[in-house]
Parts: sequence; structure tokens; C-alpha cells
Amino acid sequence: MKQTATSSVGSPAVPEGRMAEYTQKKKRHTLLRLLKNFGFHKWLTALTIFLAIASSLVQVVKPYILKLVIDENLELGINDLAAIGRLSLLYFVVILVGSACDYAQSITLASLGQRIMHRMRTNLFAHIQRMNMSFFDSNSSGSLLTRVNSDVESLSDLFSSIVIQFVKDILMIFNICGAMLLLDVKLALWCFTCIPVIAVITFFYRTMSRRNFIKLKAQLSRLNGFLAENITGMKMVQIYCREKQKNDEFYALGKEYYRLGIVEILLNSLSNPLMTALANLATAIFISAFAPFVIGNTLDVGTLYAFTQYIKQFFGPIANLAEQFTSIQSALISADRIYDIVDKVDTLEDLEAGEPLESFSGHIEFRHVWFAYTKDNYVLKDVSFEIKPGESVAFVGSTGSGKSTIISLLARFYEIQQGEILIDGVDIRKYRLTDLRRCISVVQQDVFLFTGDINYNIRLNEESISDSDIRRAVKTVSAESFIDSLPNGYDAHVSERGSEFSAGQRQLIAFARAVAVDPSVLVLDEATASIDTETEAALSRAMKAVSANHTTITIAHRLSTILGCDQIFVLDHGVIIERGRHEQLVDQGGHYAELYKISLSANDKTTA
Repeated sequence: MKQTATSSVGSPAVPEGRMAEYTQKKKRHTLLRLLKNFGFHKWLTALTIFLAIASSLVQVVKPYILKLVIDENLELGINDLAAIGRLSLLYFVVILVGSACDYAQSITLASLGQRIMHRMRTNLFAHIQRMNMSFFDSNSSGSLLTRVNSDVESLSDLFSSIVIQFVKDILMIFNICGAMLLLDVKLALWCFTCIPVIAVITFFYRTMSRRNFIKLKAQLSRLNGFLAENITGMKMVQIYCREKQKNDEFYALGKEYYRLGIVEILLNSLSNPLMTALANLATAIFISAFAPFVIGNTLDVGTLYAFTQYIKQFFGPIANLAEQFTSIQSALISADRIYDIVDKVDTLEDLEAGEPLESFSGHIEFRHVWFAYTKDNYVLKDVSFEIKPGESVAFVGSTGSGKSTIISLLARFYEIQQGEILIDGVDIRKYRLTDLRRCISVVQQDVFLFTGDINYNIRLNEESISDSDIRRAVKTVSAESFIDSLPNGYDAHVSERGSEFSAGQRQLIAFARAVAVDPSVLVLDEATASIDTETEAALSRAMKAVSANHTTITIAHRLSTILGCDQIFVLDHGVIIERGRHEQLVDQGGHYAELYKISLSANDKTTA
């Protein structure tokens, strides 16, 4: 059976024999998508193209003016200084106009490129923010960082110079060819014989450069991924004294990137010298071939001079086009990587679509829910339960039993394969997603704090949260004394990930963040697993205060934190095997009772 290849997301399988044709079509499609970005800045694009046309015309006019000076004055021995002066003034004005056009074009190009890149980067970031969690499960932070920064930056030259310069060079070639044909058809046709040679050289050069660039971008993505991963896990690296091993791995990745970078530099540096040598060679051959015609008075000196200048000018755009073809190919690779993300279909629907949800009573139902992160590998199997408004419930079970998955599904970070999840009797898929998540606050074990200050990390730019709301939340979670002890209080600086605070202090800030939005449902996802006993006691008191007016859900390993819950659900391999209050479950002598005995034994050892 003939094999097929599957393309990127949303693309059909392509027969192996037609892959080259499909690749070419994909390149054209990608290029057209990129060019559409100019449509968002029509007037600036039109002005830039006009300046490019004017600049190319100026370059063609200059040799013709010098031809007139030579043929109509100097060669004939006419001592008309006034005529020479007028032509000289015209030449100066033409140069001045050309310089002004080039200067204006450089400004408009830079502005155009920056505007387009800003728009692309912003849209890409916004799209990534809308992806569901399965996308982040399969894409590393380093890879995404490369897409948003490096790949978008790789398009800078395309938008700020290459495309317009490409148009300018094409116009320049046509203008030069037209000027040559007007001056002398025979000489022009002789000059055109060099075009096939240039085309062959350009093709081989472009192929080598593109292959190397693909390898270079892939290696950069691996390098960024390794760097991001190790910075995040630096504490683990140092605990296990793996600095040398990680240095060696990074050195190997960096060395390969260095090697590919050197090859890229060598290939990019080859184009201009090669074209310059070909231009000089063609000029020398042209002069030696047609100088006898000047001596025989069948060719004007000015025409010969003009042709030598046009030959040099002709090779300039050709050399530029060779580089631009390579740069465009390189940009298309970066663009494909960007559009691979933009075209992903594993986004949840429009965040603002659906029924509005101001708040809800906290009545939650799971009805026969099945869920798998990967196909047929179910993490939750026919899970059903009900949480009544204002109840305090807990989910317990061994690692991987599906506890945290339930919270992810409640907030619609993932879509279930079967069943229903209801809030106040309505399927959560019918609610506006932003409203749904605004009504649910989650405090996780691994707290993430952003660079800024305490106020910012509690408010998270939500304008509806006032300073008094922040103070109220901080008081509720018993974090007042901790924050007041800081040099700048609520304005105290928070560095990346809140590294200057203890795990317990970070947890208190995160808890205050969750309480500040006054959620309908408050979730603690193993939030007390890595904090000290004093902070745990503070959080327990806060949970009691909050649970009086909210539905609260606790995911716990420490069973001491859930003894007073209205319901406890025990999970094992994605199935709820027991449910009830603490006393009932202990009396049953089942799985929960065994877990409780283990926790008591662990506490006794700790106390001892």
C-alpha cells in the first residue's frame, strides 16, 4: 500500500510522490499569508513602493546623463560649458532626489516592519493564551519562546526590507533592460546572455543555504528548550550536583548551533563577492569585445560607458535577489513554525461566546464523565458525584488517581470525551468561558508569582479588585503580619516566581489572590502539601472562614486538613470507590481507612 505523509494540523495526508508539489504549494500559501500583513497598512505600503520605484528610476537615469555629457559634448570637442553645466546640475539633482527617496524609504520600511511584527507577535501571544492545556502538555516553554520571539524576529527583515527591496530590484532589472534596449539592441542582447549563468549559481546557492537554515532554527529551538527547562529546574540540578553534566549537555548543543551558525555566515557572505566578481568579469569581457567598435567609430564612447555602468547595476539587483530568495525561504520556515501554532485547532471556543455567568450557587454535578489526556488511556472512568451549594468537599487518592484532573475539567482546561459537567443544572460548555473561570479560584501546590509587587500578584491587573478587597482577602487568609513585616508592605517587590519568599509565604499570597475575586467555588489543589505546620493551620482557619459562604473543594494528601469536610470522595485509578464523611469512611475500613492509618503513622514518626 502506498504510504502517505501527514502534514501539519488541519492539512490532509499527501501522497508521497506529490510531497514536493505540496511543499511548493504550501510555501506559496505561506508567502501569501505573510504578504497579507501589508494590507493592514495600505497607505504606508503604497508610499514605500512609490519611493522604491522613484529610487530605481533615478539609478537608471544617472548613466544616461553621463552618456549625454560624453557623446554630445566631450567626444565631439564642443566647448559648451553652459550645456555641460546644465547636465551636471541635472545629475546632482537626480542624485539628491535618489538620496532623499532612499532615506525616506528606509524610515517607512522600518516603521512598516515594526508595525507588522508588533501585530503578529501580539496576535500570536493572544492565540497561545487561548490554547487549552493539552497544547501546553505537548509544547515546551522553550519552543514557544522561540516561536514568539526568535521566529517573529526572523520575519523582521522580510517586512522591513526584503519584500519592498525585492520589488525595487525587479523594477531595477526591467528598467536597466529597457534602457539597454533603447540605447543599443545588439549590445543589450549580448549582456542578457549572462542571465542563465547567474540563475544556475543562484539556484545552487539558495538550496544549500535553505537546508542549513532549517537545521539552524531546529537547533535554536532545542537550545532554548534546554535552557528554559534547566532554569526552571535549577534547584533540582544543584541539589543532585548535576551542574557539570548539564554544562556538558549545553556545551554540546551550543557547539552544534555554533557550527551551523558559521556555515550560515559563510554562505551569506559568499553571495555579494561572487556577484561582484561576475560583474567585473562581464564588464571586462564587454569592454574587450566592443572597444574596437569605438575605435572604428561604429559605437559611441558614451554608449559604451553607459553599458559598463548598466552591467554593474544589473548584477547588483541580481545579487540582491539571490540573497532575498534565500532570506524569503528562511522567513518562510519561521512563518511555517508560527502558523503551525496559529492553525492549531485545539483551542477552546471563543472565550466570550456562550451564556453570561455573573455568579452561581456552587451546585456542581459530574454525570458519567469519561476523560483521557491521550486516546483511550482514560484517567477518569464513569465518574459521577454531586456537590451541593456551600458544601466543603475533598478528593483523596494516590498519585495519578485523577484528583487534580477533576479540577481541570471543572474549569474547562480540557474537554471531556463522554458525560456531562453541570453547574447550577447547566452544562458548563454553554457558559461563557471567561465567566466560568472567574467564578472558580484555584490555589495550587506549585504557586506561581509574577514579577511585580504584592498588590499586583493578588490583583493580577483585574481593575474590579480594589485595595480594600486586597486587604480583606489578606486578612481572611491570616497574611497581614507577614505582609506588614515587609519593608514596603503591599508594594514590596516580587522577583521572578517569588524566589525571595518561603513556600508558605508564597502560598499565603496565592490564597489571598484566590479569595480576593470572591469566587463561587474555591479549590485547594494540594495547596498544603509543601508548607509548614503553622502556615497549614493558618490556611485551615482561612478555609473555615471562606467555606461559610462558598463551595470549597480540597485535593489533599494530608488527610488532617479535610477531617471536617461535608463529603470526601476516594479515587483509585480514575474511579470513585468510596464516598462519605471522615467518620463514616474510617468505620467502613476500606481504602480511605487504610490511607488514614498511614497518615497517622507518618505523623507519629514526625512527632517522634
